[in-house]
Amino acid sequence: MSSSPSPRGRPRDPRSHEAIVSAATELVGEVGYAATSIGAVAARAGVGKDTVYRRWRGKPELVFEAVFTTTDHAPTPDTGTLAGDLTALLRDLIDEFHAPAAAAALPGLLADFAADPELQARIRTDFLAPSKERLLIVFERAAARGEVAADTPVDLVLDTLAGAVFFHVGLIGEQPDRRLADRLAAVVSKGIEIR
Repeated sequence: MSSSPSPRGRPRDPRSHEAIVSAATELVGEVGYAATSIGAVAARAGVGKDTVYRRWRGKPELVFEAVFTTTDHAPTPDTGTLAGDLTALLRDLIDEFHAPAAAAALPGLLADFAADPELQARIRTDFLAPSKERLLIVFERAAARGEVAADTPVDLVLDTLAGAVFFHVGLIGEQPDRRLADRLAAVVSKGIEIR
């Protein structure tokens, strides 16, 4: 997934994309967000800076994709219950937030997002959409089973789940365990179930 449209001409090499994402993750974990530069990422990935800029507009989008979208392409869980599916999604999200590169990237990313409304909009549309799609599938199944109403505000549920994980893991630095995902999933699924 990239934050800019595919250019015409020669197709992109997926190996370059993966090398860039891996290099960004490694560098953020090693030197922190502020010291990570597009030039350093490009050098580590073995590509030119132009190759990086063709895929991402700048460091925030690159680092966000490298660090906070690792679960976007995982299969959508199907445990048979909303609580089970939410628990599985939350475990992945907690693991993502708890990774060393995420902890190193979060403060700088938050500062960049706060300073740039256009960047906020790009992150919402380009990167958060896959998470919402996975959650929509979970809620469509839950509605079909009669667990929740079809008009459940999925965006708000996603914000609630991500916000809780962000608070516990990213902000207060709690060492997460599997119980955090279980408790959050139980609270949310109980709160929106059909009674």
